[in-house]
Amino acid sequence: MKRAIGDFPEVKVFGERDRMYLLLNGADDQVILERLRPIFGIQSFSPAVRVPQDLEEMKQAGLSLVRAMHEAGGSFKVNARRADRSFELDTNGINHELGGYILQNIDDLHVNVKKPDVKLLVDVRSEGVFLSCQTIQGAGGLPVGSSGRAMLMLSGGIDSPVAGYLAMKRGVEIEAVHFHSPPYTSERARQKAVDLAGKLAKYSGQVKMHVVPFTAIQEMIKKQIPEGFTMTVTRRMMLRVTDELRKRHEGLAIVNGESLGQVASQTLESMLAINAVTGTPIIRPVVSMDKNEIIEIAQAIDTYDISVQPFEDCCTIFTPPSPKTRPKLEKVERYESFIDFEAMVQEAVNMTETFSVEVADLNKVQDEFSDLF
Repeated sequence: MKRAIGDFPEVKVFGERDRMYLLLNGADDQVILERLRPIFGIQSFSPAVRVPQDLEEMKQAGLSLVRAMHEAGGSFKVNARRADRSFELDTNGINHELGGYILQNIDDLHVNVKKPDVKLLVDVRSEGVFLSCQTIQGAGGLPVGSSGRAMLMLSGGIDSPVAGYLAMKRGVEIEAVHFHSPPYTSERARQKAVDLAGKLAKYSGQVKMHVVPFTAIQEMIKKQIPEGFTMTVTRRMMLRVTDELRKRHEGLAIVNGESLGQVASQTLESMLAINAVTGTPIIRPVVSMDKNEIIEIAQAIDTYDISVQPFEDCCTIFTPPSPKTRPKLEKVERYESFIDFEAMVQEAVNMTETFSVEVADLNKVQDEFSDLF
């Protein structure tokens, strides 16, 4: 949260056991609200007014809030919490005093304790009384980083950014691994992946990115591996490099955008042959989704328009016309045994460029998530 509002130094953030408070101190509340929407771990948040522990001021603040939300014939209720037990009234007393005052001062309003149109929340604490009439749904999930770190295999396609987003929602801090094969892949293809990482950085403030030089490995595979198996071996080498980077950067898992049956490398037989190079957990958040479901999320998180830009990545160059959809692991391992891939993997890892990608557009965070939650 502090990273998301870093350009508002006047806003103060206070974290407590059961609540977190942002004191705006004159900052634009609508901008702050939009900054909070994409932050994982926030189930809901409420704009609130703080007044002293004075019953008359509480009544006036409560009346103003309910009046602003009230529609003719509407209902309301007061829901008080008293964290500061030294306050003169208990929760029932607060509910009665504020509710009665509001009823007397707003025409065409009645009480409904089960399904009110307006709920006035009153939180009595030692530092003051917080009143609110609005609850805004947050992104939910878990705070990014609370579930550990994983390496995201980030291509330039639609699926892998969505997979990264969904992993982040479950508290995973991601580091993106992108494979770059100049001159077969362009600088614009590389920048496309960086832009996608920037979109994902919205949820954590920044994303560390590893750009792997992959040309030599892909050329060797094309030269030495039978055509039908080149795709399988390419994916195995990508996974080996990613796993080595995971070890060096103390990650716990690997995340990718595989969707079962979507392409030749994502059949169960292909997954088995590719996965055999590592014992590291592989998280596949979109494995059971249809393409349209993945596209819907990509559009909501603003990665789709970047993903469909026509710049080839390592996954699309050298694609054989008839790749094996059921590759036999023993055959794959035999073909690989004639090449010293271990040395090439280590060289690629040693030459990897690592840098941080900041929030793509810190000053314009849109509400892209209302259709998802």
